[in-house]
Amino acid sequence: MENIKEFFKNDKFAAMTGIEIQEVSPGYAKAVMNIEEKHFNALKTVQGGALFTLADLTFAAASNAYGTVVVAINANISFVKAATGKTLVAEAKETSINPKISTYTVKITDDEGDLVAIFQGMGYRKKISLDELAHT
Repeated sequence: MENIKEFFKNDKFAAMTGIEIQEVSPGYAKAVMNIEEKHFNALKTVQGGALFTLADLTFAAASNAYGTVVVAINANISFVKAATGKTLVAEAKETSINPKISTYTVKITDDEGDLVAIFQGMGYRKKISLDELAHT
């Protein structure tokens, strides 16, 4: 895949939230989400679904950056601090990979560098390339 950042602009739901992938390489990705009023829950903190979407897209970018289609087969998130600042940063790092399964940890931090959430994702590596998928 020539440009993984461009490929993931096609993720319509994540695009609606304003997430921007800043860095990506095989097994690694970093994304940013500027917090807007639309991200808040009734308690005026960032809604858990917005945090999950940020982590999930970052996981997807890191795992698919090898050029092989990877789909999530398991994901969980732990919220460790309320997010109330202006910007959130998610950083995905590969923890294991084999021909069929890969695992990632995504840490979300706030403006002050404090940990907001920890996401763990497991992906199934399919036998189709992103280039093949893009041309179907």
